[in-house]
Amino acid sequence: MQELDLVVLTRDVEEFGLKSGDVGTVVHCYGQGEAFEVEFVAASGETVAVLTLTPVDIRPLSGREILHVRELTLAS
Repeated sequence: MQELDLVVLTRDVEEFGLKSGDVGTVVHCYGQGEAFEVEFVAASGETVAVLTLTPVDIRPLSGREILHVRELTLAS
């Protein structure tokens, strides 16, 4: 994975209302792929979260997948 790649979250991050399957963009790579800064954005263009994630937390988006929309619910 490299900067500007679309990636898929593989686990929920309840603190930010993110769910497994949400799509983000890699905005920075650390080292040789040990970790990645990933930005998650709402349809409005508002940044929901920028998280430091490991390769276990994300996977590349496949060209054979279909995107899905859901309402963002923030944890209280």
